[in-house]
Amino acid sequence: MISDDTVESSAESPAVVERRPTFIDRYAQRIAGAFLLCHALMIAWGAYRHSPTFDEVAYLPAGVSHWELGRFDLASVSPPLVRLVAAIPVVLSEHETEWRHYDTSPSTTPAHEVGRDFTVVNGERTFWLFTIARWACIPFSLIGGYVCFAWGRALYGSHSGILACGLWCFSPNVLAHAQLMTPDVGTTALGVAAAYTFWQWLREPSWRSTLLAGFVLGLAELAKTTLIVFFALWPLMWLMSRCLPRRTDVSLPIRRELSQIGVMLVFALYLLNMGYGFQGSLTRIREYAFVSHTLAGDYGEADGGNRLAAWGLGAVPVPFPRNYILGLDSQKRQLDNHSGRQRSYLASKWQSHGWWYYYLYALAIKVPLGTWVLLLLAIFARPPIDDGRERRLGELVIITTLLLILTLVSAQTGFNHHMRYALPIFPFAFVFVSRVASRWGTRPVRLRSLVTMAALWTFASSVWIYPHSLSYFNELVGGPKGGHAHLVDSNIDWGQDLLLLREWLDDHPEARPIGIAYFGNIDPAIAGVDAPLPPGSEPTDAGETDFPTKPSRDLSPCDYGPQPGWYAVSVNYLRGVTWNTGRNLTYFQHFEPVDRVGYAIMIYHITPQDADRVRQQLGLPALESCAATESEPR
Repeated sequence: MISDDTVESSAESPAVVERRPTFIDRYAQRIAGAFLLCHALMIAWGAYRHSPTFDEVAYLPAGVSHWELGRFDLASVSPPLVRLVAAIPVVLSEHETEWRHYDTSPSTTPAHEVGRDFTVVNGERTFWLFTIARWACIPFSLIGGYVCFAWGRALYGSHSGILACGLWCFSPNVLAHAQLMTPDVGTTALGVAAAYTFWQWLREPSWRSTLLAGFVLGLAELAKTTLIVFFALWPLMWLMSRCLPRRTDVSLPIRRELSQIGVMLVFALYLLNMGYGFQGSLTRIREYAFVSHTLAGDYGEADGGNRLAAWGLGAVPVPFPRNYILGLDSQKRQLDNHSGRQRSYLASKWQSHGWWYYYLYALAIKVPLGTWVLLLLAIFARPPIDDGRERRLGELVIITTLLLILTLVSAQTGFNHHMRYALPIFPFAFVFVSRVASRWGTRPVRLRSLVTMAALWTFASSVWIYPHSLSYFNELVGGPKGGHAHLVDSNIDWGQDLLLLREWLDDHPEARPIGIAYFGNIDPAIAGVDAPLPPGSEPTDAGETDFPTKPSRDLSPCDYGPQPGWYAVSVNYLRGVTWNTGRNLTYFQHFEPVDRVGYAIMIYHITPQDADRVRQQLGLPALESCAATESEPR
């Protein structure tokens, strides 16, 4: 293992021969270890406190099916590694399964149906099963934090390594998704780990570093299909690296390096296929029926098609597992959103497609302002370090990977729901930002003070909202209380606060009876929260939704609009989502909440006077008039 002093010296100017190690140099690993321990404890507590989020309900039983049925059909839109890890403690524990909705199609619908069945048959125990599944995934986030530390330290010194590690450990977006068993943090951590090992191979090509990079890349590819771009990106970056000055003691003939990168990619591809048990590997193209417009062509999504077979490529075997390809195709169908079925929300506006700047906007308001200050300083306050080949290689890998992933996700404008799709860029940004702490002792006092304050601002801003990190928004939009005016869905309200709602109801018996509009993929009755939906504002499909439910047309105007009483309303419904309700509940924006549960559920107590005021604005009859109508004999 490389010592702190050695790494620190390599990050400094060649003119510096000897330098007394500082406290940070001597204890860098211990400080990083303390950060990671704190990070793990924060993740574990948040995982315990929150109810299963929307996609988790589908992913956990899918992971169980991989182990118990030996199949990878369910939730195939993403590879199975994270689900397999999450399901281990569940498979080893007492649990029930229900497979009556199991379907081999690549659609996400069967996974969600099986997931809801899973929660029903396990009842209250569901919440414990999801908790231990989440805990099993904590090592993924620890890997990400350690790689940030190791890479930042190797490039810029010990101070930078600690800063990069701290940014990872206290990032509200990392904390939010590390509390879950969805593949986002696993993908992010393994993605940066793969890039780090590839950089190590670029700086010192050897067969050992070749196999290590191939192994980690294979694991990363088993986390999410987004990282398939690494198969093309790495050879490109290798070619770019050949243009940089090379040390003669590590230089290899181009044919040797070419053979090594070939083995690296083939090894990763082998591991990807092995992760699926080689099921459907080398299936010929003509045997696929695709559903995305990109691969199916003009055959239509319902019947499927095969554009590639029509081009005469039908006999070509595909070197990927069948379910990997079908999942990639299914995800592309969702992202294309040709039907306009999935509508997108940004800054109080709904439309049938996304925005190219969605992720830039989301990052601007979901990343702590202190982190943005650090990024600006890293860009404009050039560090007093040499531009040796290793550092140039590192920044080549970091910046190229970051920009490619951000461009890739931003190009998917069929629909936009989730800033988490851009999460894989975070560790690369953290390592780049850490350059601002290089040669710490030689930097101006004013700059050091500014960096310290920006870092503390980042950490304090994140800890202030913890454990509700999923709902984090920075001060530009008024924090999490103002977030739902800009973003919805997994950016703020993904069904995570059901258990907290139960606690609130236990503490407020005066709020019974209550109407509840909970956005989640689990029946609230499983948590003991059983209540009717609030009335909608009109007998139409008003509002935007992924999967509209037709409301009843047999009701009178008196049955719609505000009614006196207590209500708990998820902010997604507050902003116009109608999923699973078929009701427009945006009229709750006319009322001031009396309390909130986390930052995802608002509590309202509507008086008759308040109800009539808003009913008048909506053109609905007053409550007194409705009461008189009901009392008339029929």
